[in-house]
Amino acid sequence: MASSFFFLTLLLLSIISAATPCPPSERAALLAFKAALTEPYLGIFNTWSGNDCCRSWYGVACDPTTGHVTDVNLRGESQDPMFQKLGRSGYMTGKISPEICNLSNLTTLIVADWKAVSGEIPACVASLYTLQILDLSGNRISGKIPTDIGNLWSLTLLSLGDNEISGEIPMSVVNLARLKHLDLSNNRLTGEIPYDFGKLAMLSRALLSENQLTGSIPKSVSRINRLADLDVSSNRLSGSIPVELGKMKVLSTLKLDGNSMTGPVPSTLLSNTGMGILNLSRNGFSGTIPDVFGAGSYFMVLDLSFNNFSGRIPGSLSASKFMGHLDLSYNHLCGTIPIGSPFEHLDAASFSNNDCLCGNPLKAC
Repeated sequence: MASSFFFLTLLLLSIISAATPCPPSERAALLAFKAALTEPYLGIFNTWSGNDCCRSWYGVACDPTTGHVTDVNLRGESQDPMFQKLGRSGYMTGKISPEICNLSNLTTLIVADWKAVSGEIPACVASLYTLQILDLSGNRISGKIPTDIGNLWSLTLLSLGDNEISGEIPMSVVNLARLKHLDLSNNRLTGEIPYDFGKLAMLSRALLSENQLTGSIPKSVSRINRLADLDVSSNRLSGSIPVELGKMKVLSTLKLDGNSMTGPVPSTLLSNTGMGILNLSRNGFSGTIPDVFGAGSYFMVLDLSFNNFSGRIPGSLSASKFMGHLDLSYNHLCGTIPIGSPFEHLDAASFSNNDCLCGNPLKAC
């Protein structure tokens, strides 16, 4: 009897929720959002008709109980049958209308990979306090990141990569205490990385490459215990590598290539057995390469090329468990190339343009 009552209640709730259309104000907001965009090939907005935006509107999802719009998920690269049938990725022009901010219960806003959506990020987006995912990557969005982006305390993913966004990274970004994934890569950002970047305690990926960022890497980054991937390559960063980075236990990918950084490489960075991809190429690093490798060293990529390293190639490299790609070219190294399994598959290009290296695969000593 109790189980029958339970299932009857569930059925009643499903009927009620199915009959709960989205509020007219939210439907109007979506239609105004649609009016500012043009998608000529797939016809995804043809589904945005009828009085209930919770029913069959492509990319729109609602709370089943209240009818409030919770998700707007429009991605130009999709496995959706609509895309596969036409055999093409999406293309969309227009701008993101501030009307989207009238969806006050929004948890997901994705308008990504459409190639030509332009204009600025509406400042009011920072008032969507329930937002957990904001992905506007792969477009032509310009202007600045909203100053108050740090107000989005529920945000776990912020992806604005592959756009034309300029200005500085807002200081308020460090207030995104739940943020796990940050992608600001391939934009036109200037200024420095916020000095207290380490406040982003939940962050696992920070992708800031291909911008015009200056200054040094903040020491506070080392306090992000969950950070596994840090990519600040192809910027204008200077200064030395904080010694503290080499002591991070989870960090496995560090890309600093294509900057103007100087100084020695911390020995802890090369002896860290969790480090798998380390690219320090095209900087001004100098000194000797620390002789701290061992049986626990497992590098898929170790690129130290185009720097000012001098001295010998560390003999301990021979003890490495694995060395997938090693590039020591364009430095001032000298002496005999060590012998061992990590070196057997490497060609001359890995050691070229040094002062006086010799031994296999270069000429004999």
